[in-house]
Amino acid sequence: MTILEKIVQHKRKEVAERRDLYPVALLEQSIYYQTPVVSMTKYLQRPDKSGIIAEFKRRSPSKGDINRYASVEQVTIGYMQGGASGLSVLTDTEFFGGKNADLTEARTYNFCPILRKDFIIDEYQIIEARSIGADVVLLIAECLDRGRLKELARFARDLGLEVLMEIHSADQLEKANEYVDIVGVNNRNLKDFTVDIQTSMDLYDQIPREFVRISESGISDPNAIIQLKEKGFQGFLIGEYFMQDDAPHKRCQEFIRQIQSMEDNLKNAIA
Repeated sequence: MTILEKIVQHKRKEVAERRDLYPVALLEQSIYYQTPVVSMTKYLQRPDKSGIIAEFKRRSPSKGDINRYASVEQVTIGYMQGGASGLSVLTDTEFFGGKNADLTEARTYNFCPILRKDFIIDEYQIIEARSIGADVVLLIAECLDRGRLKELARFARDLGLEVLMEIHSADQLEKANEYVDIVGVNNRNLKDFTVDIQTSMDLYDQIPREFVRISESGISDPNAIIQLKEKGFQGFLIGEYFMQDDAPHKRCQEFIRQIQSMEDNLKNAIA
């Protein structure tokens, strides 16, 4: 059984337990449930932003603890002050050490689009995402068949949320549908967990133009952002590289500063 299969198996059990503890009627009473969402697609295309979706991530199955005691308030505010286009917050507890309260805390301190990073397999999780303050939900093509992914995407859109569909290979693009807003190419090989941004470069031209296109995982070099931007990518999800630092927000700010400096140099060279 792969790690992804283990996660999905556990998620089914977790959803059943949470549904009993926190009924839908209770979730719908949240102050965030009727609040208008902040559009990730719009923020990713803003010229005054970097395109970076900065992630708050405490742990990973492959690396173990990354930054267990980081402050959600300090890190997420710092991310946005540094020029990030949006936030991604891991809410899975069992494998990533996150929790729903992390996203709600990020929502409290930031007016920006926030992605709920989790393994969504059920409508209940989408209602939950809305209730904790998320603007975008992640649907992983590897975890869902074509019909199920469309059902969940439609449900999310009906609640006012945007949808990020994550793919790992070209064949998964057949699962894209009219309810998806963003297509993300995950550069991580699910078999051996190696990462290579060439995966994004190879798949870019196969992604229909109606979707905002982002690259995910394994990005730690400003030069990679420049290359991906030149290819046409509009967003870049980065978490582990930032979170490995004692001050993730400061590493993010420096990373964005380097990108801006490189872009200014390129413009001056052309002029």
